[in-house]
Amino acid sequence: MYLRKNDTVVVITGDDKGTEGKVLRVLREKNQVVVEGVNRVYRHLKPSRRNPQGGRLSKEMPVDASNVMLLDPDSKAPTRVGVRYLEDGSKELYAKKSKKRIRLITKPNPKYAKKV
Repeated sequence: MYLRKNDTVVVITGDDKGTEGKVLRVLREKNQVVVEGVNRVYRHLKPSRRNPQGGRLSKEMPVDASNVMLLDPDSKAPTRVGVRYLEDGSKELYAKKSKKRIRLITKPNPKYAKKV
């Protein structure tokens, strides 16, 4: 899974289809992500000493990582992503449609540097 916190993604299936948002949390062991403004649920709170009024608290719940796609940095459209090595041996994540870099994954490693 190539999703990280603060990535901008778009939901591709479900009730929130088409919604863009920022990744707030990544749950790798469950293959889920929490996206800002997506899959909101209400938690009903009884009045208490700490919260004398009670009420409904809205919060985001996780969605499966397969239901979101990263946005292309060029066209701001959902895109598939790939991984490639650069000349200096560093690994980057790139958008398959526009071939633009999304972010670096690893630091330069001479073992993977292209020999000229």
